[in-house]
Amino acid sequence: MKSQAIIINPSAWLINYQPNDMVIGIALLSILLLVFLVSYFKVHSFLSFLIVSIATGFALGLAPEKVFHSIQEGIGSTLSSIVVIIALGAMLGKLVAESGAAERISEVMVTIFGSSRIRWAFMVTGFLVSLPLFFSVAFMLLVPLVLSAARRTNSSAIFIGLPLLASLSVTQGFLPPHPAPLFLVQQLHADIGLTLFYGIIIAIPSILISGLLFGSTLRKFAATVNNHFVPAQPNPSQMPGKTASFIAILLPIILIACGTIITPMLSDNNPWLPVFTFIKEPVASLLISVIVAAYLLCIREGKPVKEITLSLTNSVKDIAGLILIFGGAGALKQIMIDGGLSSSLGDMLSHSHLSPLVWGWTMAAAIRISVGSSTVAGITTAALILPLMNGVNPNLMV
Repeated sequence: MKSQAIIINPSAWLINYQPNDMVIGIALLSILLLVFLVSYFKVHSFLSFLIVSIATGFALGLAPEKVFHSIQEGIGSTLSSIVVIIALGAMLGKLVAESGAAERISEVMVTIFGSSRIRWAFMVTGFLVSLPLFFSVAFMLLVPLVLSAARRTNSSAIFIGLPLLASLSVTQGFLPPHPAPLFLVQQLHADIGLTLFYGIIIAIPSILISGLLFGSTLRKFAATVNNHFVPAQPNPSQMPGKTASFIAILLPIILIACGTIITPMLSDNNPWLPVFTFIKEPVASLLISVIVAAYLLCIREGKPVKEITLSLTNSVKDIAGLILIFGGAGALKQIMIDGGLSSSLGDMLSHSHLSPLVWGWTMAAAIRISVGSSTVAGITTAALILPLMNGVNPNLMV
């Protein structure tokens, strides 16, 4: 009877009788399939996640109706927890981008650091500007400034710009409310304020090493910039003021930090406790920041409300693909959980002498190198690392 069952339903045999190496094999094949679909065949990430989810579900012996139920459940549970935050972050980023606040901050940083330390100026600018902006938006805003500075100083664009790129990349990967760390905060039940605090501590040496130190070795290997590649710069008179620009960009971080630091200090009957509990929530902090930025960067500068509304609408369109990727990642996560892959992998790795933090970093790093996206790497690793979270500080794991 057992051999007959194997012939009729070989996928069921895989999950009921497979040894540990088979569990590892399914996990590795799932990740490899995702990597090949995204990076080699250039399939859209959402479609890639769906294909891998279905294939993994069948490999783990799930019935077809269970596979699609898990996909729907995973997409729904994932998006319900983060879609509002992602949308508000996109709105804030759109206001900052279109108002010229990023260029204003860059101008201030170059003035403070001077032309002799222009790499430091762009490094700090990249860190500040990328707090509310997605990587691609911040990149398109700031790289023209790097090219212009490289031309004026007759320097290597890579030498000047790598600290900026390091800041953009590290911020995108380490700090909520950016997509990957925000997703991990929600999935691993971490505290967004503490995660932000730990992320900043790690971000600083990471940027200094990968941007300034490594970038200094590339000075002689890159050519200077021709005038043809330098875009026109925005008119300074059309950009918002310095104070308004810094407030708009830093406000969500300030609100989350204040709420995280002050809340534990207040007693349960303190009348200010609900206020600080409220502002440390990312939805509240981002909503307040969007309203304040709309006033400081747009309304106060004479921009009509209709035009502001159109910008906010377009910002949501810009992140439609990102939301789909999150949904696809949630589907794969749920398939791995319902199919028993996550628990089986967790049981195996729990006997390892390596810390779960090392396993989490290794998985995410391998996927990041293979696919090139910190977002895909973070949300894919979440499903694999969940079973290892017993006794692990979730903020450090994020």
